[in-house]
Amino acid sequence: MSRIGKMPVTIPAGVDFKIDGENRVVVKGPNGTLSRELHRDMIIKADGAVVTVTRPSEQKTHKALHGLTRTLVANMVEGVTNGYSKTLDINGVGYRAQKQGKKLVLTLGYSHPVEMEEPEGISIEVPAPNQIIVKGADKQLVGHVASKIREKRPPEPYKGKGIKYSDERIRRKEGKAGAKKK
Repeated sequence: MSRIGKMPVTIPAGVDFKIDGENRVVVKGPNGTLSRELHRDMIIKADGAVVTVTRPSEQKTHKALHGLTRTLVANMVEGVTNGYSKTLDINGVGYRAQKQGKKLVLTLGYSHPVEMEEPEGISIEVPAPNQIIVKGADKQLVGHVASKIREKRPPEPYKGKGIKYSDERIRRKEGKAGAKKK
């Protein structure tokens, strides 16, 4: 039995949980509404404030899907109650971020500023010129948007310049050894 898959998901008060006939899960809460179509073989049951996921057989694919399905349901419930956030730090002389309406404008040493639109369901905050916070209810979308921002100027290993996650450690390399003087 899957250790993660067999754990029940508790639905907090104020969250509405529905399952359609074809394993389409809809979760509504204070932070919005999330819906996702889960694998049709998995058996999802909601009994009051507890959701359980079971598998129909002991096949390898069903074993793999068991824990995944339970985690996806738990992430949806967590997202509509508390939400998710990722913090990015910008390092480098002259590198900065600013918010203009629904656009994120990044100055990253290119000949032009990099502009990114804020996607639906995501809010981007810039508390300081060298910090970006991506927030939203969908864990996958928050991570995707944060990775797209980081992709604009990934951190380099020599000086550490670029955009990195706040909890990320950049492995630094030693520069080229100086040439011997004659």
